[in-house]
Amino acid sequence: MAVIKKERKTKPDAGTTRIQDPEGTRRNILEIASKEFALNGLSGARIDEIAARTRFSKRMIYYYFGDKEGLYLRALENAYRQVREGEAQLDIEGLPPVAALTRLVEFTFDHHHRHEEFIRMVMIENIHHGQYLEQSDAIRELNVTAIDHISRIYSRGVEEGVFRPGLDAVELHWQVSALCFFNVSNRATFSMIFGRDFGAPAQLERLKRNSVEMLLRFVAKDEAPAER
Repeated sequence: MAVIKKERKTKPDAGTTRIQDPEGTRRNILEIASKEFALNGLSGARIDEIAARTRFSKRMIYYYFGDKEGLYLRALENAYRQVREGEAQLDIEGLPPVAALTRLVEFTFDHHHRHEEFIRMVMIENIHHGQYLEQSDAIRELNVTAIDHISRIYSRGVEEGVFRPGLDAVELHWQVSALCFFNVSNRATFSMIFGRDFGAPAQLERLKRNSVEMLLRFVAKDEAPAER
């Protein structure tokens, strides 16, 4: 009597399944790598640690990103891409200029609060004097859209007579970023020095309102500084 052998059905392991999804693999590696770089910097980050937390081999990471510096640059690009994609999704084109600028500042404040890894990576890149960012055409293109966004809001405000003329869109972007960035980058030191929890919900809401008011007062036509 012949013995019929049943074929064993094996499930593909998680690593094989992910490898069949290159974009998903890249996203997973970048997510873990971003946290590692934000925590330990470029020099302190370890590919071994990233590989262990993603369940991908170092060889696979090198296959997708070349080397640690290549992975760091892609993670930096991804961090900027996330904030710019968030800005692009804001439904503010039909809003009056004051409401549109308010929404943009609020979004930036909230995004930076929720994505501390972004703040840390920008701080790390400043330690490196922007040398890796300089290699990225993608980041420059992404930030062009940010300037276009705020420039359109500002131009509409000038045309409607609510914003004073003569301001620079890049400098406006700088000021929005500075207010919202500092809220994360210096929160711990300010909280310790002044004995106040600057991360408490009520305090964060107050700081966000203040940031909006400062920007609106700066651009408002009736708040223009007197000629010297």
